Parts: sequence; structure tokens; C-alpha cells
Amino acid sequence: MISSQEQEINSKQKDKKFIKCVVWDLDNTLWHGVLLEDEKICLRENIVNLIHTLDSRGILQSIASKNESTTAIAKLEEFGLKEYFLYPQINWNSKASSIKEIATLLNIGLDAIAFIDDQLFELEEVQFNLPEILCINADKISNVLDMSVMNPRFITEDSSIRRLMYISDMKRQNAEKEFVGTSDEFLATLNMHFTISTAKEEDLQRAEELTLRTNQLNTTGYTYSYDELNHFRKSQNHKLLIASLEDKYGSYGKIGLALIECQADTWIIKLLLMSCRVMSRGVGTIMMNHIMSLAQKNNVRLLAEFVSNDRNRMMYISYKFAGFKEFDQRGNSVIFENDLTRIQPVPLYVNFKVID
Repeated sequence: MISSQEQEINSKQKDKKFIKCVVWDLDNTLWHGVLLEDEKICLRENIVNLIHTLDSRGILQSIASKNESTTAIAKLEEFGLKEYFLYPQINWNSKASSIKEIATLLNIGLDAIAFIDDQLFELEEVQFNLPEILCINADKISNVLDMSVMNPRFITEDSSIRRLMYISDMKRQNAEKEFVGTSDEFLATLNMHFTISTAKEEDLQRAEELTLRTNQLNTTGYTYSYDELNHFRKSQNHKLLIASLEDKYGSYGKIGLALIECQADTWIIKLLLMSCRVMSRGVGTIMMNHIMSLAQKNNVRLLAEFVSNDRNRMMYISYKFAGFKEFDQRGNSVIFENDLTRIQPVPLYVNFKVID
């Protein structure tokens, strides 16, 4: 099912590392001086431009600092930078534990995080405990924007507002904590609109980004370039579908992608992925069930490829729950088949629309 060319492409792509979040120390890193000791604290040269540029590239930012939280937050607010840091960990815990907490709260892998600090001890502590982290000494800050891992190939509409989308997620999470009732009752209050459409050329930059950034809710881990996706978009033998979600708090952006190879009597799901940001919104199986419905209407056999990694077990379980059964294994790829006798309806709390 997987061509040698696809295997070669994907082995190369998996070697690529992309930073999703930069975690900053504060004292003598973000600013000159020690907040609790020095009378005058001033920002490091060019730091504001650096923070703004990373933000515009869709790279999230946070803080791991041994400091007094209220004082440090007030100083960040004074500098007009507080809003740029998500889930700041300003306490007396180890930097490694603070970074692990940030990764958990952002729901990203540790290998997608860079940590900047001026203290060699702190960098070594993090590197020892969390070897996946990219550690950067503060004296190398001037090189950060030129690092390949900090330069996504495209700046998409979604990436340019990524931080704002995470802030909207925080509001949703707070609302959910305060809500009295069942999970479904809460989801019904969000007024969610889920749209699946045939990918257009203007969607392809985001589609490439999704294949590179999404690891947990990804059935195969295959990554595709803009040009490859454009080929599939134009191909008579493929369907390239993209999904978006919005609710009363704002847009989640383009959050799902599916690539289906369409043979005469058999369709094969080559890739099915969903952004981790919608994991708790109860919409993860809508695209899968939509593909099943399409296959049923076209009277074709539906297969799906699954390639296991250390993070995507949930997608294996999703296939099993949807009635897919394993019937073959080719290399590291499991081949599923669905007999299309049990297709789940769209949840009642979701407004669902299909655009051809």
C-alpha cells in the first residue's frame, strides 16, 4: 500500500524538527538583571522584536523562571509582554518540571520545545532530564530567528493567530470548569460549526503544516509537501479533504485533513489527522464517519492505513471503535477494512456542513 517513494519521503520528513514553543527564562535572559535583587531591570536588546517575530511565525512562547510570580508578571505587564506567554511557570520548581507542565498544558511534545536560559546549570539540568528539549544559551539569542527549526516554510492564516486561538481555548476550558452539567450539555453551549470541504489551493500551505505539526491524532504520520498536496488536489484518483471548526469563542482554524486514494472499487485512507486542540470537543470522528458515508454512497470497499508511532495510539483506537478491522500488515503499516454497516451520526451538539 505504501510505495517506496512514499517511504523515502516520510523517512526524510520525520527527521525534521520544528519548534512549536519557546520557553524563556527571565533574569539575565529576557531582561538584564535579577528581578528580586536589582533596582533597575531593562529588557535585553532586540528582545521585543524577537518575541513579536516568533509570535507572527506561529511559534508559541512561555516562561520557566525561578522567581516570585506576582512580581514577575507585573514586570512583564509593565513591559507590555505578558500576553505573549502562555501558561507561564514562575515558581521555585526545577526548570525541567516547569517545562513538562507547559508541554502538558499546551498538549505538545517535548521535542517541539526550545528552552532559553543564561545559567549553564539550568540548561544542563533540563538537558539531562528532558533530552528531547532544544536548549539554547542566552548568549546565542541573536541567532534564534535564523535557526531552521524556528522558520516554518509557510506562515499561514492559522499560524499567525495561533496564540490567540490558544487563549480562546483557555476561555473554553475555564467555562467548562465552571459549568454544572454533563460534558455533552457543556458542548451544546459552544454552538460548534464543523465544516468539511474539498481542499482548495489556498488551503495547501495549512495542509502541509498540519502534516508536519500533528503527531498524536495522526493515523500514519505521513508528511506531504505543498507540491505533493497540490498534485493530490488535482488528481482524479484522490480526494483531499480539509476540516475547520468554530464556536462562540472564535475559530479553531483548519483542524483536520484526510487524503483518500480512490481506485475503481476500493478507497484507501492514506492519511487522517485532527489537531490535538479539538481533542476534547467531541468532533474527532466526524471526518472519519463522513468518509465512511461517502464510500458507502459510492459503493466501494473502504480500507485505511495505520502506522504506529509512540504517540498516535488514540487514532488506532478510533479506527477500532468506528468498526475498522485489521486484515493485513505490510511492513510497519496495518491495513484496516470497514464493512460500512455501522456509521455513527454527527453529534447533536455540532452543526455540520459539507462544501464540495
